[in-house]
Amino acid sequence: MNSEYVRLSVPAEASYARVVRMTASSLAVLADMGVDDVEDVRMAAEEGFVYACATAPEVCDVTFTISDNEVCIDYLLGDVDAEDDDETDLDLIEALLFAVCDDFGFSNDGSTLRLVKKAGTHAR
Repeated sequence: MNSEYVRLSVPAEASYARVVRMTASSLAVLADMGVDDVEDVRMAAEEGFVYACATAPEVCDVTFTISDNEVCIDYLLGDVDAEDDDETDLDLIEALLFAVCDDFGFSNDGSTLRLVKKAGTHAR
C-alpha cells in the first residue's frame, strides 16, 4: 500500500473525541494492524485529540497517514500558550502518548503534534 491520507476537521469539543477515536481505529485496521495495535492507535488518537483541544483551536484538524503496518496522526494545534492551566493533565497525556506511540513529538514551530504507531509494537 502506498501512503494514503485522510483529513478530518471536527469542533474542538469533547463530544467529538469518539469521531476521532473511531476514525483512527478504522484506519489502523486498513493498515493491517492487529487488535492490540489498533487499541493503541485508538488510545493515542483520543489522547492526542484531548491534547490538541487543550491548545484552544476553533476546530481540531487531524491528518491521518496510513501505509502498510503504520499509522501517523498529525494534529494542528491552537495557541500553545493557551494550554489548560493544569499542566499536570497535559504531562499525563504526554506520558501516555510516549508509552503507546513509536514516535511522538511536535513540529519545530510547535504548531503540530505528531503521533506514529507501527504494527507489532504494542505498548509495553
